[in-house]
Amino acid sequence: MKNYVHTVHYYETDKMAITHHSNYIRWMEEARVDFLDQLGWGFDKLEAAGISSPVLSVTCNYKQTTTFADKVEIHVFVKEFTGVRLTIGYEMKKAGTDITACTGTSEHCFLNAQTGRPVRLQKDFPGFYEAIIGCTRP
Repeated sequence: MKNYVHTVHYYETDKMAITHHSNYIRWMEEARVDFLDQLGWGFDKLEAAGISSPVLSVTCNYKQTTTFADKVEIHVFVKEFTGVRLTIGYEMKKAGTDITACTGTSEHCFLNAQTGRPVRLQKDFPGFYEAIIGCTRP
């Protein structure tokens, strides 16, 4: 999988000329959407299949600041997958460097969009299940 790259916009910075902390969580979502697209299971496909994927929790650990026009390379990976819950990890680096700006996670589940009941991915959507399993770190 290729990493997602975000360029820091001027409006994402604060009076101290650094990226406001709330934006990193937005970038995690951007990167997650791109990650699912690369898996062949973008949100449009999930929603057409009747699956919703709410966020259950988010963590964000700030290591270094970023500023306007910095390019932030976001590495997305499956940190844990139980078949019911999915934890995605994020490592954000200043592009072209080894400088880690931020690390984080987001935890998700998968629900039937009409009933709100959990979806058994392995049984009901085996292709999606296998795509996620294929990205799980050993």
